[in-house]
Amino acid sequence: MATVPPPVAAVRVAVRRALTGVPPGRPVLVACSGGADSLALAAATAFVAPRLGIPAGLVSVDHGLQPGSAQRATAVVKWAAEQGFSPAEVATVEVAGRPGGPEAAAREARYQALLELARGYGASTVLLGHTRDDQAETVLLALARGAGPRGLAGMPERREVSGVVLSRPLLEVSREQTRAACALLGLTPWEDPHNTDPRYARARVRAEVVPVLVRTLGTGVLDNLARTARLAAADNAVLDDLAAAAYARARLGAVPGPDGGDGPPTALTVPVLAGLAPAIRTRVLHRWARELGAAPAALSYRHVAALDALVTAWRGQGPTALPGGIHVARRGDALVAG
Repeated sequence: MATVPPPVAAVRVAVRRALTGVPPGRPVLVACSGGADSLALAAATAFVAPRLGIPAGLVSVDHGLQPGSAQRATAVVKWAAEQGFSPAEVATVEVAGRPGGPEAAAREARYQALLELARGYGASTVLLGHTRDDQAETVLLALARGAGPRGLAGMPERREVSGVVLSRPLLEVSREQTRAACALLGLTPWEDPHNTDPRYARARVRAEVVPVLVRTLGTGVLDNLARTARLAAADNAVLDDLAAAAYARARLGAVPGPDGGDGPPTALTVPVLAGLAPAIRTRVLHRWARELGAAPAALSYRHVAALDALVTAWRGQGPTALPGGIHVARRGDALVAG
């Protein structure tokens, strides 16, 4: 029996691990740009999924931000259909007019399209091609931005959004391995010019910061940064559970949700908030702000700090403005959204 080359085996093992526990008969979708990481992920899924009896489809998102993007997405989908992916389709998205910078806007548009297609096809899971190197870069960017423990946790390996699991099987696989896997399988990845465009912070970190760290601290630095993300994520999970229980205690009333159930609370009780540890209280306030409609990409530390000041440093100050035209004021022993 032929020996599977180590890079190919590494990607396949990671995909097999991610697909363990997927509901029987429920399809999975691979998000594939045609770059080395997502192309290696797609090739591994085409090999592993049928052997596990899992239907697999593929989506290539066209952001329309570069010349030839539509043709490239079409070529990826054509290859996917030849590999047995069904469905295999292009999702064209509109990036302009979304909050945040161009990277955040493109990311929001991409995930929205992937989730909508997953729900439409009844897919349980969307597989994303982020690697260990992407995770290390994310941690470095979080450090630079003062993002705190949540930022240091990086990208979650698995996260459920509206009933669909977003899974990142390759967070312990290196970019070098995905490139080698593509070469060994005879696949030619697309090189995204945004990945080397110095206008983008991630591209500068990739081209300038990471090589210096590797030369100075050794090749293990990327593994260590990715490990930091895993450890921080484990701690954050506990803190988030504690914050969820505290949030339930702090709620005062709620607006009706679109499904007829309770939506976000119209107010939170200050005495409960004041009695919480800072790490829990700020998580409660962050969650409330998001549920009120503040876009995650625009919601920053200063917004949450201003909400926290209404609890811990109340001096009669006026309302705090949140992204999306939301205002929160303190009225007696309550924080009230309006």
